[in-house]
Amino acid sequence: MVIVIFEKAPAKINLSLDVLHKRDDGYHEVEMVLTTIDLSDRLKFEKANHNGIAMVSQSRYVPNDNRNLAYQAAELFKKRFNIETGVNIHIEKHIPIAAGLAGGSSDAAATLRGLNRLFDIHAPLNVLQEIGEEIGSDVPFCIQGGTALGKGRGEILKPLPSPPPCWVILAKPAIGVSTQSVYSQLNLDDIALAHPNTSKVIEALEKQDLNELIDHLGNVLEPVTITMHKEVARIKEIMTRAGAKGAMMSGSGPTVFALVKQESKAERIYNSLKGYCKDVYKVRILR
Repeated sequence: MVIVIFEKAPAKINLSLDVLHKRDDGYHEVEMVLTTIDLSDRLKFEKANHNGIAMVSQSRYVPNDNRNLAYQAAELFKKRFNIETGVNIHIEKHIPIAAGLAGGSSDAAATLRGLNRLFDIHAPLNVLQEIGEEIGSDVPFCIQGGTALGKGRGEILKPLPSPPPCWVILAKPAIGVSTQSVYSQLNLDDIALAHPNTSKVIEALEKQDLNELIDHLGNVLEPVTITMHKEVARIKEIMTRAGAKGAMMSGSGPTVFALVKQESKAERIYNSLKGYCKDVYKVRILR
């Protein structure tokens, strides 16, 4: 009997993203609040009659070799647990690529969870997160999901209450953004007076106060990406004109999101963006 394992790989958005300083290891020290949303890739795993990793996707933009973070995750997992059996992985993409939504990281996280089940390894969450750290800074959070405060490179996590129920409108212009290129253009002196108030974001989550949460959304990378890609500012403007309060870019961009309580307003913002860019979504926070 062929055993098939399915895993969802939800996207994330940053409710706040602060960069504190450049570290000795070349990375940036960050402090950010992340939450998962109901926009997910879907991955399928099965044991193979070969000893390698075979990966396929319906998206021609998804590499099927070790350029893919899910492929890297499978390699590391097999090596860590001395697994000689091969695996077939199918990725059904729904999260836009190079969008600031951690699609690749979430696919890697889903791969670690999926192979853990497929091969009956029963590795605890923290062990999967240790493996995930080798792949990317967002992978440990994506393994855990929910809402969390991320520090260090993003791998030091503290669970937080999920945002209060609301709609999330997302819009991604027809461009991809390299996280590395954005960080390379970041001038820490320029953001000295523009750091988001992370403690206020956390307080709003604890109080379940959506308006206060929206008031304190912040992302120090947003001005950098806007300088490189004016489309981000245009999407923020369209969202605001349609009634969004506090539209903000996620991660290094270029996706912009808004949190909205009323579905009628969410639908209005969604419709206002459909003519401007193809990748527009109306989803929920995953609680």
